[in-house]
Amino acid sequence: MANLSNCKALTFDLFGTVLDLGGSLTPFIAAFIAGRGEEDRVDASAFWAELRHRQRIEQYQDSLVELGHTGYLETAQKAFVYVARLNDLDPTAEEVEAFMAGWQVLNPFEDCLPGLDRLAEKFGLVALSNGNPWFLDHLVENRIGFDFDAVISVEVAGAFKPHPGVYRSAARLLDNEPGELIMVSSNSFDVMGARTCGLRGIYVNRYGLPFEDTDKRYEPDLTVADFGEMADALLGK
Repeated sequence: MANLSNCKALTFDLFGTVLDLGGSLTPFIAAFIAGRGEEDRVDASAFWAELRHRQRIEQYQDSLVELGHTGYLETAQKAFVYVARLNDLDPTAEEVEAFMAGWQVLNPFEDCLPGLDRLAEKFGLVALSNGNPWFLDHLVENRIGFDFDAVISVEVAGAFKPHPGVYRSAARLLDNEPGELIMVSSNSFDVMGARTCGLRGIYVNRYGLPFEDTDKRYEPDLTVADFGEMADALLGK
């Protein structure tokens, strides 16, 4: 593990890192498919995997085209509609609304809160997320239930991660040097983006995925399976 002793704060991705998106949202997708009587033709887990892929495309397009930052939930809705149509299931407005309601009841992974409590002994803990500001406030207060030292939305930079402005804005707002911050994420592109801006990076590899094919300098300083393993490594316990 790289020397992280000078780091003062951890910045956490929420979606897929703290919050279990697949576990929370796949049942809503299954209900949509069942409502159409298409359970034998369309698999809910495969639908979810394709939706996450499509949502990232929507986010990248949002940042690159520069027609004005929309918002996280907006990209999630676009992705749902796209994948539904890809499976010949053109959703009604009511079906879209029913799926989007699922985003209001996301659940954290079981290891997150115990890990956060331990890490708070030594570090400032900050949520740094692609989410809409009001949505992040709701999730932190009502779904995660942890008192982060700060909650920062990418809207401060007007672009989604891994845009460099996100990480630089976070360092500025927190009054830290980039190298004093550690980006913690289960999204490898997020860790890589942070590392290119001088932040340290921890990759929470919950799904056994390969890291980005990138320069060695932009690889994570530490790779762990969950928050418990991360706390053990950072606290020496």
